[in-house]
Amino acid sequence: MSDFIAAGASADDLPAPAEGLLLTHFLTVGDVPRSRAFYADVLGGQVVLKENPCIIKVANSWIIMNPGGGPTDDKPDVILRPPEDRHTASSFLNVRVADIHGFYAAARAKGAEFLTPPIDRRAELRCYMRDPDGYLIEVGQSTGLLKGILARTDTEA
Repeated sequence: MSDFIAAGASADDLPAPAEGLLLTHFLTVGDVPRSRAFYADVLGGQVVLKENPCIIKVANSWIIMNPGGGPTDDKPDVILRPPEDRHTASSFLNVRVADIHGFYAAARAKGAEFLTPPIDRRAELRCYMRDPDGYLIEVGQSTGLLKGILARTDTEA
């Protein structure tokens, strides 16, 4: 097993709980090395496995990624592929940061694509970025929420 683990990582870095469960997020990607570099460089992730599947430990979670493909015996009628329409999303990663302005500046300097700069939503400062395959990633910093102030609704100005 140690031959497959990336340099600087160990079996302890794999998402394998001794009891209970933990949550990981799987992404179907078009180019594993490109996506691996993005999640390691922009989000500061630690590469645990380079491929088959690629596993990156990011803070207290893991992102698992592989290229798309046809059905397998355990998902006989499912085809995996990266997003095709950058304007439609059914899920997204949600990243919470302590300093959104610092994160925003550092990520942009590393080439990250943001939809907007951070916007004050009362409960939080928030912005969205995209990974190389077009997956949407929300980046937020709790502000008003820490004082019991909730986010604006769509009907509020």
